[in-house]
Amino acid sequence: MEAKLDGKWKADGWSAPTRIGVIVPHADVGPEAEFGAMADGDVSIHGGRVHFSAMRAGGVMDEKIAHQPVEAFTAPPHLDEAVESLATSPLDAIGLAFTSSAYKHGPDGEAALIERLKPVLRNIPATTTCLAAAKAFKQLGTKRLALINPPWFDDALSREGADYFEKAGISVAYHGPCGLPSGQPHITPAGLYDWVAKVVKENDVDTVFVAGNGQRAVGIIDAVEKDFNVAMTSANQVLFWDTLSKCREKPVVTGYGRLFG
Repeated sequence: MEAKLDGKWKADGWSAPTRIGVIVPHADVGPEAEFGAMADGDVSIHGGRVHFSAMRAGGVMDEKIAHQPVEAFTAPPHLDEAVESLATSPLDAIGLAFTSSAYKHGPDGEAALIERLKPVLRNIPATTTCLAAAKAFKQLGTKRLALINPPWFDDALSREGADYFEKAGISVAYHGPCGLPSGQPHITPAGLYDWVAKVVKENDVDTVFVAGNGQRAVGIIDAVEKDFNVAMTSANQVLFWDTLSKCREKPVVTGYGRLFG
């Protein structure tokens, strides 16, 4: 508040009432970018990074990522060390921004991961993308889910994603990799909107989940919901929503889906 007393000072980010940490693959900038957009200055975002061997410098990845590095990504000690380092900061909550590894380990494995990390979290609450997604679908009353995975997920990994949510009690009416060119720079709001529209028109669904924290998505949520009368969710949106739910101060988020409503 002092910064506004005489009009001299510009906002510097220090007075944001809520601070959220997010752990991301080392070459991915998407989660922090999308968290920052949704935060709109009310939440400060603080990243930690873990090496992910399916990505290379500049965010480049294979057209279809291999399953072995996906499965190994959450194995100790590297993730634990990154979380421990990030948790030394004065944060209100921490989100783990990766989707594909959850598909490999299932809901029970994700819950076990949070338990494993508790000794290094310093009592800071934490959640994962897919735990947050399952919680979001229950809040939204999802009956039939369309799961749109990144184009760099192959069909087998997409099927494991459907299995994850079915084990969590969600009916998956559609799943598949997005039909856009593979690679983060190729996912544009216009292209993704058109693909979501195609999926919604061809399938009887009430909720769309654009999975993959590296898949650019939050900018189209409001338009999809208004144009097609479905709930739209995305990996970074549900993770941001769930981390906020664990904070003392809960800023109002508008324009990014009925989930925040």
